[in-house]
Amino acid sequence: MFTGIVEEIGKITEVRKTGSVTRLAISSQRLAADAVVNDSISVAGVCLTVTVKYPMRVAFDVLNETLSRSTLRHARPGENVNLEGAVRAGGRIGGHFVLGHVDATGTITSIQDRGADRTITVQAEPEVMRMVVSKGSIALDGVSLTIADITETAFSVCIIPQTLKMTTFRERREGDRINIEVDVLGKYVDRLLSLHMRETGLTTEMLHAAGFNVGDLAS
Repeated sequence: MFTGIVEEIGKITEVRKTGSVTRLAISSQRLAADAVVNDSISVAGVCLTVTVKYPMRVAFDVLNETLSRSTLRHARPGENVNLEGAVRAGGRIGGHFVLGHVDATGTITSIQDRGADRTITVQAEPEVMRMVVSKGSIALDGVSLTIADITETAFSVCIIPQTLKMTTFRERREGDRINIEVDVLGKYVDRLLSLHMRETGLTTEMLHAAGFNVGDLAS
């Protein structure tokens, strides 16, 4: 488990596909030095297991299923990625509970600088948007962020200068794809509501007619 507080930016040094597995090697200053084989590390928001340890690099074996759900399928040597080690017992949880299980990818449609802050708008699929709530938490490329605004097909987040400095958001451009993990609490609420609606015959249309939506109930 992670918190969405990026510890370091790493650089991809190797992408090598062998059958159904892709070897991904990443260089870093601190996490690579501290890591051991079988450690979990969040790489651009994707939970990966260290399979090989080098002095200043770590390597992961990534399955096609993981690649297909994330931007790692387009990973290339020289690319920077956000890194975070797994939470340790007794450690601080500065962001929110992040599992490293990417739900989908979205597209950055707008980047606006407002003073020292930056607002990024991400277009996402309906299955993601149904679990996005205003002022709720979301992980983008492994970074814990608060949702500032929502439309039917997109949401916006505000990024402070410190987060820009410590993450790959400083490199992001409009049109870039980005990994999305919605708040796990929202997933459980959505699941429970779906089961309840199935058992009682309650429908989304009935909720809308009564002035509710799933986002309201989840918040």
